[in-house]
Amino acid sequence: MQFNEPFSLQRRNPKGGTTPLTRWGFKNETDPLTDVLLGSPAHLRHLSTSSLSRKHLREAPCNIQVAQSQHKELVAAYEHFGVKIHWHDPTPELPMQVYSRDSSVMTPYGAIITAMANWWRRGENYAAIRTYEKLGIPIYDMVTAGTFEGGDFNVIEDGVVLIGCGGARTQEEGARQVEDWFKKEGWETRLAFIDEYYVHIDLMVVPIAEKLTAVCLACTEPGIVDWLKAKGHEIIDVPFQDTMALGCNFMSLGKDRVIAPTSSKTLIENLRARGFEVAAIDMSEISKTGGGIHCMAQALVREAA
Repeated sequence: MQFNEPFSLQRRNPKGGTTPLTRWGFKNETDPLTDVLLGSPAHLRHLSTSSLSRKHLREAPCNIQVAQSQHKELVAAYEHFGVKIHWHDPTPELPMQVYSRDSSVMTPYGAIITAMANWWRRGENYAAIRTYEKLGIPIYDMVTAGTFEGGDFNVIEDGVVLIGCGGARTQEEGARQVEDWFKKEGWETRLAFIDEYYVHIDLMVVPIAEKLTAVCLACTEPGIVDWLKAKGHEIIDVPFQDTMALGCNFMSLGKDRVIAPTSSKTLIENLRARGFEVAAIDMSEISKTGGGIHCMAQALVREAA
């Protein structure tokens, strides 16, 4: 199916009330996933992108071939669940392109082009524009007020977004700009100020299913937890040790299906006990470069449950 409106670099209505897309996008992060955007690890390098990646650089740098093999297992999991995979074109100058969550954000209204913090990743923003043009997905808008990365945009439920900021990657100025856009669209927004050690909000808070959210209680601001509970969300606590191994960074596929890293032992046991189908993938080597399963995927289409 082809998109039924022309590609645009700024589809957002400045006054709000932007019309949702009909072919692409989604209302929340837990509806059934049908299309996903991935980045290739073909040119992956282990760079000093975060506290965790620096730790691994010192102690045991990433074996790139093993990392690439692990990513193939991740791709196979999406294929197993019938998800259609779209790809950024691999580019030698973009060694972190595998983390497709960061350079853009898919919304019901089109894609946001973010503003990457690290100079060696800024080219990913330009590559993302080309990808969306190729796919026929219009751009909702582009972040210009400060740095902002996709891992800090967390749709908790329909019309509600949790935005991380203040960390190593997303500045408050960029977060406030995005927040203003969605307030004008009638969304409820909540800013989460996080320590730069955690990089993005999706390392500690990720929705699993309707009204069910994984949270690292040890490193998440209590006010955020109370806010989620007030909305009726049941919280599954991901232990701090698992979180440091990217255990809270998983992908919900909807219909009680999840792709999670084997490092997330507590979460996997909990979900399987609830009847979830969990594809557990060993991501221990590729995650040394700074991100997990959720970081490596940008949902393009989720069908209403």
